Amino acid sequence: MWLLVDALFSLLFARAAMFFLPFRWIAGWLGTPGVEDLSIVADEEIHTAQEIGWAVAVVARRVPWDSRCLAQALAAAGMLRRRGLEGTVSFGACPGDSDGFKAHAWLRVGSCMVTGGAGYERFTAFTTFSRRRP
Repeated sequence: MWLLVDALFSLLFARAAMFFLPFRWIAGWLGTPGVEDLSIVADEEIHTAQEIGWAVAVVARRVPWDSRCLAQALAAAGMLRRRGLEGTVSFGACPGDSDGFKAHAWLRVGSCMVTGGAGYERFTAFTTFSRRRP
C-alpha cells in the first residue's frame, strides 16, 4: 500500500516538475546526458525496480492528470533513487503519422525495464541520462 502512495506523490511531483521547471533542470537531475548505467544489478534490486514499475503503472492509469511515459520515468527514477538505486532514462523517437514524429521515454535498471517498456523497441534512442558512469 505504501508503495502505491509513494507512486502517487512521485507522479504528482514529476508532473509538477514537467510543468514548472525547464527541461535543462530536469535533465540535470536525471544525470549526465549520453551516459548509460551498465552496472550489473543484483536480483534484489531487480525485484525492487519491478515493484516500483508496477506501482507507477497502476497509479498512472488512475490519476486525473497526464501521466504518460516521461512522468512515469521521472517518478520511478525518484522512487529508485530514494532506495539507493539508479537507472538509465532513455528518450527515443520514431516516425509518426502526418503529425511528424512520436517520442517516448523509458527507464531501465540493468536489463530490467522499469517504465515505458511496452513498445520501446519501435523507438530509436537519441539520448540517455544516468548518474552512474559506465
